[in-house]
Amino acid sequence: MYSSSIAFKSSTIHYSYGGTGNHLLFCLHGYGESEKSFHFLESLLSTEYTLIAIDMPYHGSTDWKEGLNFQVNELIQLQNLLIAKHGFSNKPISLLGYSMGGRIALTILQQIPNSITRVILLAPDGLKINFWYWLSTQTFLGNQLFAATIHNPRWFLWMIKQFNRVGLLNLSIVKFIEYYLHDKKMRKLLFLRWTCFRKFSPNLNSLKTIIKQKRIPTHLLYGKYDRIIKPASGEKFRKDIESFCSIEIIDTGHHLLKEKNAGVILNYLRA
Repeated sequence: MYSSSIAFKSSTIHYSYGGTGNHLLFCLHGYGESEKSFHFLESLLSTEYTLIAIDMPYHGSTDWKEGLNFQVNELIQLQNLLIAKHGFSNKPISLLGYSMGGRIALTILQQIPNSITRVILLAPDGLKINFWYWLSTQTFLGNQLFAATIHNPRWFLWMIKQFNRVGLLNLSIVKFIEYYLHDKKMRKLLFLRWTCFRKFSPNLNSLKTIIKQKRIPTHLLYGKYDRIIKPASGEKFRKDIESFCSIEIIDTGHHLLKEKNAGVILNYLRA
């Protein structure tokens, strides 16, 4: 895929693009990842799709200058700029979102349903309320506590170990939290990223109505051994929209956006 950038307000958004197909696939990466996560798909879809994959704020090579109040309509504006630049204005869009990118894709779908023709979500965030994320980003006191924890995480690390000891958190979650809190730079990025995307909180009931009324094919893919985002949230979301929303669980963990899973992803894009 080709590397490029586009000016957006005071920021420079880095992205990649590839393929020559008549269908546009807008790709949204997971937490801590980048547009590079989607490069393996380009050679497999080059004649069917044109892919655009952006580095989200505080990710990859994007130089983000707009602060922590990233609005949904700003992402739509950015998306429209990229679509116009690559000659896809007024054409339908397919969305591919992984993990955090799944939550962003759902928010885009809710915002511009008439422009979306297909949605593929890999281990998507956003189908279940994460208590810690809600507390840290949606409440004033929680956000203040979050900021304090970023400066001194020892009390929080002690607490989650106690939760694990009494069975309230599994070991995978504990290791996940410890991984992102052990390093000062990673803690700072965690605060910036979580806070920046706090407005991307889709309304699931509205989404189900949209999917049903607009008859938008929506595909959910989960890892059987994923301890971070479990398939149960997808099963619950799919209830009453089974005709338009499929779910598949494969023998892997959370890292679904891998070349070994390309066949499954391609099936959804070609269905």
